[in-house]
Amino acid sequence: MGNRPTIDKNLNADIFRSFYYLKEELIAFCRQEGLQATGGKVELIDRIAHYLDTGERLSKQKQVNKSSNIDVITEDALIEDNFVCSEKHRAFFIQSIGKGFSFNVTFQKWLKSNTGNTYKEAIEAYYMILTDKKKGKSTIGKQFEYNIYIRDFFEDNKGRSLDDAIKCWKYKKGIQGHNRYEKSDLIALD
Repeated sequence: MGNRPTIDKNLNADIFRSFYYLKEELIAFCRQEGLQATGGKVELIDRIAHYLDTGERLSKQKQVNKSSNIDVITEDALIEDNFVCSEKHRAFFIQSIGKGFSFNVTFQKWLKSNTGNTYKEAIEAYYMILTDKKKGKSTIGKQFEYNIYIRDFFEDNKGRSLDDAIKCWKYKKGIQGHNRYEKSDLIALD
C-alpha cells in the first residue's frame, strides 16, 4: 500500500487530487491556510487544488438566496430563477402530489435546472423521477465515493460481506489513483 501524503501547502495539486481525503481533513487544511472551509467535498477539493497550484486564496462568495417572487403558486406558474426549496413550495407540492412528497435530490436538481417551465411540468417530472427510481439504481453523487465503491463492489461480488467491501475500500483509498472499484482491489482480502 502506498503512503498517502499529508495535505500541506507544498503538495502538488495533481498528487493531492490523486489521493482520497476525508472531508474533515480538507476542512482542517482550509482553516489552517485561511481558505473558505464551507461547501461540499468537491468544492473543498477544487478550492484546495487551486490554492496548491497558484497560492491564491479564492475570495469568499456570498450566496444570496432570493425568496420566491410568486405570491400564490399554481400549476401554470413558471419556475422562477434561483429556485429555492421553501415552505411555500413544499405546501404547493404536498397539496398537488400528496403527503408522501419530499424534495429528493434528483427533483431539486430538476427544479433548479428547469427555470421557466411550469409547475405542472414539475409535478410530471416528479412522478417520472419516482418511476425511474423504482426501475433501476439511483444515481449517487460523485462526492459520495464510498457509497459508489460499495455499490459497485457488491454488483461485482454477489455473496461477499460488507466487511470484505470495507477492507477493499480501505485498501483502495490508501493508494494513489482513482477510488472506483476494480476487480484487482480484491487483493486486499488475501
